[in-house]
Amino acid sequence: MSQETPYIFDATTADFEQSVIENSFHKPVLVDFWAEWCAPCKALMPMLQTIAESYQGELLLAKVNCDVEPDIVSRFGIRSLPTVVLFKDGQPVDGFAGAQPESAVRALLEPHVQMPPPAAADPFEQAQALFDDNRFADAEAALKVLLGEDNTNAGALILYARCLTERGELGEAQTVLDAVKSDEHKAALAGAKAQIQFLGQARDLPDAADLKARLAKNPQDDEAVYQLAVQQLARQQYDAALDALLKLFIRNRSYSEGLPHKTLLQVFELLGNDHPLVTTYRRKLFAALY
Repeated sequence: MSQETPYIFDATTADFEQSVIENSFHKPVLVDFWAEWCAPCKALMPMLQTIAESYQGELLLAKVNCDVEPDIVSRFGIRSLPTVVLFKDGQPVDGFAGAQPESAVRALLEPHVQMPPPAAADPFEQAQALFDDNRFADAEAALKVLLGEDNTNAGALILYARCLTERGELGEAQTVLDAVKSDEHKAALAGAKAQIQFLGQARDLPDAADLKARLAKNPQDDEAVYQLAVQQLARQQYDAALDALLKLFIRNRSYSEGLPHKTLLQVFELLGNDHPLVTTYRRKLFAALY
């Protein structure tokens, strides 16, 4: 029954006045009267510790071993175990005897103890979650606040550029990426730059429907295959694009001075080494090369 956190401690006859009575003028103190032989006490204590920890210091938990501290037991007339008493401003204000569910203990504490506010999530993680949820405008707004406090935050700059990219501000996004000086996010930076490049290329190409119509007439139209792959990359349809680029590379290695091979490598950089598609297609490309 060792101490778990700074808010959880053993109370003895020698320090009860200080640790429980005096402390209770500052923070409510929950006193758990228990004994080694008492099975329900053993079941209750971990739950009380969890509850105390959830209050992050707004509630103290004092544990009194009744076999070792009979003076405290007789002082408060404890007749059965477990007994739990809440002290506030030097006085017992509430309590219960016997095992109780967690919900009942929390309900007892609620009028007396204020739950601390939840810790604010990391602002960058919040922005990343919004971006991953396709809420680009919300992510951009969150990143503007973050960059207002630190305009050298490489991760935030890269994600901000990707937000700009999503709404077609490719030049502005490129300018933001050019301002990133840290080597810490090399892969993310390369990926963001590659995406801008694909979107920029896709703007000047026939649209996907026209290219698909060309390929329906002539599946060997290498230009249409490559241009459709770029359109797919710009729309983040990576699986289809990688498949088309690899097949084009195998069929016509010299197409546009090895452009399919170069583009495959760019996509690998864009997605990062941990991406399952990169693992798969890197292996397929290696097999095609050797």
